[in-house]
Amino acid sequence: MKNFKIAVIAGDGIGPDVIEEGKKVLSGIAKLDGTFNVEFTDFPWGCEYYLREGRMMPEDGLSILKDFDAIYLGAVGYPGVPDDVSLQGLLLKIRKGFDEYINLRPVKLLKGAPCPLKDVKEEDIDMIVVRENSEGEYANVGSRLYPGTEQEIALQTGVFSRKGCERVIRYAYELAQKEGKSLTNISKANALGYSMVFWNEIFAEVGKEYPDVPTSSLMVDAASMFFVKNPKRFQIVVTSNLFGDILTDLGAAIAGGMGLAAGANLNPEKNFPSMFEPIHGSAPDIAGKGLANPLAAIWSVSQMLDFFGEETWGQKVIDAIETLLLEKKTLTPDLGGTAKTDEIGAAILEILGRK
Repeated sequence: MKNFKIAVIAGDGIGPDVIEEGKKVLSGIAKLDGTFNVEFTDFPWGCEYYLREGRMMPEDGLSILKDFDAIYLGAVGYPGVPDDVSLQGLLLKIRKGFDEYINLRPVKLLKGAPCPLKDVKEEDIDMIVVRENSEGEYANVGSRLYPGTEQEIALQTGVFSRKGCERVIRYAYELAQKEGKSLTNISKANALGYSMVFWNEIFAEVGKEYPDVPTSSLMVDAASMFFVKNPKRFQIVVTSNLFGDILTDLGAAIAGGMGLAAGANLNPEKNFPSMFEPIHGSAPDIAGKGLANPLAAIWSVSQMLDFFGEETWGQKVIDAIETLLLEKKTLTPDLGGTAKTDEIGAAILEILGRK
């Protein structure tokens, strides 16, 4: 029997609330299937850990995590801890340390999910955003000069390597080719005359190897407009770290809200563990009150199952979420229901057990 070892970093705020429901679903699926087992190991890292220990995770945290098959992350962020400290000290440290260079974010309007756009059908919003995840604007390269004076300067440098750009663009081409879909490249070459021109050149170079993939290119500002006005034009999207972060939050807004937004941080070669997470914030004001929507955390379980090679179960989880949304019997307040957070995992398992 296959045994998947999963490191759980529930994190801060509603992180523990939503991750507990994802763990329920994944454990339940393993029992229903019978050919694999899941083994969770919990780590109390995050902002509250930082307030006690002065760091977001232990100094040897990556060494502790490296032998797991996957990492399941809840949310990071807490009052009193600066956002740059929480981001750099845990999430980005893991992404960079484990070379999780692909950030895969589905933007899909599920049946029954609310959508703020007028006259949009479910099939009109169905894209996958492939975001570069290890360099670009998140490389944290820069300097502060003359602090506290009138001459103070902040320098922020985006890092774009040929290897880093080519591998994420090639991944997107491969995905588009495999699924028979179009590929849209999003950049901002008119303003960023070095990094984004370089990115676009590599997109064109790699594209010569995939003549069967229909492509288009958009400036990020135009893409933002079309995400809202004409989302059905997008199938597979590839973009840089910062633009991908912003666009997928916009994508979440048009596809049911942040409570339905999942993300995978992948090391495709599996040299290191990949990390799966809901992409919403920690919302400490509602933590422990049973108000948080765990469906994004459960969707990220679907992504984890896909990565483990259990694609059938991955799709069944998405189908179960759609059934839950359509039946409207067990929904959290953000989706118009009265259910508590800790009721959702059991409801998903009940649906999965029907067939």
